[in-house]
Amino acid sequence: MNFENRILEALRQKRLGLTLQEIFSDLRAPRKERGRIEGHLREMEGRGLVRRVKARYLLPPDSDILRGRFQTSGRGFGFVVPEEGDAEDVFVPARFAEGAVNGDLVEVLFKPKGLKGRPEGRVVRILKKERKQLLGVYAEHYGQPRIIPFELALPTEMPLASRAGKFPAPGMIIAADRATLILTDVFGFPDDPGVDTRVVIRRYGLSENFSPEVLAEAEAAAVRDDLVVRDNRVARSDDEDAARADHRGWTTFTIDGENAQDFDDAVSIRRLDGGRWLLGVHIADVSYYVRPGTALDSEAYARATSVYFSGLTLPMLPERLSNDVCSLRPREDRRAFSVEMEIGADGDVTNSVFRPSLICTADRLTYTAVHKVLQGDEEERRRLAPLVPDLLAMGELAALLRRRRLADGSLDFDLIEPELVYAEGRLTGVAGFSQNEANKLIEEFMVAANVAVASRLSARGVPAIYRVHEPPSEADLDKLREMLAHFGIMLPPPAAITSRDLQAAIRAAEGKKSEKFVNVQVLRALRLAVYAVENIGHYGLAKKYYTHFTSPIRRYPDLLVHRILKAHLRGVPADVPLLDKAAGHSSERERRADAAEKDLLEWRIFRFLKSRLGDEFDGVITDVNRAGLVVALDDFFVEGVVAYADLGGDYYRRKSPAVLAGRRTGKKFELGQEMKVQLAAVDPILRRMTLVPVE
Repeated sequence: MNFENRILEALRQKRLGLTLQEIFSDLRAPRKERGRIEGHLREMEGRGLVRRVKARYLLPPDSDILRGRFQTSGRGFGFVVPEEGDAEDVFVPARFAEGAVNGDLVEVLFKPKGLKGRPEGRVVRILKKERKQLLGVYAEHYGQPRIIPFELALPTEMPLASRAGKFPAPGMIIAADRATLILTDVFGFPDDPGVDTRVVIRRYGLSENFSPEVLAEAEAAAVRDDLVVRDNRVARSDDEDAARADHRGWTTFTIDGENAQDFDDAVSIRRLDGGRWLLGVHIADVSYYVRPGTALDSEAYARATSVYFSGLTLPMLPERLSNDVCSLRPREDRRAFSVEMEIGADGDVTNSVFRPSLICTADRLTYTAVHKVLQGDEEERRRLAPLVPDLLAMGELAALLRRRRLADGSLDFDLIEPELVYAEGRLTGVAGFSQNEANKLIEEFMVAANVAVASRLSARGVPAIYRVHEPPSEADLDKLREMLAHFGIMLPPPAAITSRDLQAAIRAAEGKKSEKFVNVQVLRALRLAVYAVENIGHYGLAKKYYTHFTSPIRRYPDLLVHRILKAHLRGVPADVPLLDKAAGHSSERERRADAAEKDLLEWRIFRFLKSRLGDEFDGVITDVNRAGLVVALDDFFVEGVVAYADLGGDYYRRKSPAVLAGRRTGKKFELGQEMKVQLAAVDPILRRMTLVPVE
């Protein structure tokens, strides 16, 4: 019997505590078990799971228990992401992780306010193990095989029960059965080609290949794509196509990155009288090809999102669909779902029309090319001459929509993202990527379409999936308020802070050395956006209604919204059961995909930095923890630690949330402060980096 979990649940129900006899009664414990229960209570008291006040046992002060998914990067701590979306993540120090690994469903005993003012706790039970294998580095101790798992919050060497006929060399990455600790797979050395990708795919439980059944269904769906054009008329293949609007006469085109392979969205524009506009956003009609109840749909649901690594994409749909018949390729007839919006001179959408359509895009444009056109590049304007009037009109409308959105209080982060630079297949550096005017143009148009769809579904009371973003917690806003005050940026009391106040804080830092740091701090104070069936609005975009409609090739919620909107237009119920479950599943898969993409990117950056040991770099202090100062390297988008022992022989303490000062010398280190450091050590597998200050 698992008395520990039953005791915790009983104390959770009785917040005033229970006596020993009441615990026996509540657990219906037979006499022969009571000695064991008393032993459990003593052990739990020693571990801080319960406390005793006179004759009563209670949970620790201001504590509670919740369920959630454990996440860790193996850096000495982890987080529990609650199953209920309105609760904050709980910080878990490594010593309290109790052997949980990434993805495990756990129960955590926590306090709403830990040492850093955020929820902090300890894992008390692993409810469901996400994976049956442990990933780690192979080692030997006096000839005995061992694994050093890098998925634990604090990697610890563990003996293997058996090599199972495999003979890895020390330092290779391996997998072992979690229950038996028998070796199951050998991936190779960390620097071997492809090892990092295979390990990350396994670590996050991603799907790499499609089953023969799914591939066969994708091929059958593609063959169903039997549009035939005769005398400028379409030979309709079924009743759904019979209601399809023919927009092939409209000038439509896609705008994507240079390396894009699937094209979800195309755009069109017309000027109307009175300074009005007709904006068309035409989205690949994936729901025509991927039908409910098929193996193809089940696989798309399971994946929920495409995953993008450098040099490799794990698509949500087989390439026969994602890169071929669904993709809005230039000068080819394609089925689409069009949102046609009339927009006034003030940026208000006055009318929206939704209909399945047939389009034929005039060209496949890139963000770089469109940006050049908008910036007045004569050569690019000559090359794209037939499309330039529409592009300039789009630039004008996008600027109007953006001004209107920001005036409503939408947050706008201009953060630079890392991009790996390769030459002849070898990583040669890391470059910074930021959005240009063309990126922002498409972003504005997609936001407008998503808002239009969400507004229609909400107004008609149609059950749907929304993209929601809750306001930040008052605790996080209070912490942010203290932090920004150090930089002379003042915020109202937490309960009164609005998105406009955060927007003003971002603007106040523009052009200053602290700009990047302030942007990151504001971003960290925000909650994550998720999918939900209850519409509570989108805080970051300052939108009352918002959904995801514009990327059905790579996001499953968008595909569901297409089905829901199509059914609504036909006046029939949508075949989309268990929307709430689909929303939660999609949110979890999205977080997993984001973590995997970041994990592989950082692994490669840290591995690249191994060749730069001893070099000096410019960085910024981003945090202070038990190990020392956390410093982000400006040009590499990763963080390392400067140990207190390397700061100059003084005892340092926090004078304020943003300032660390030496007791003897008075020397100060401030968050956001620039700092030159030397790279002393790096561990790409654990994503750890030791830095020392350069005087």
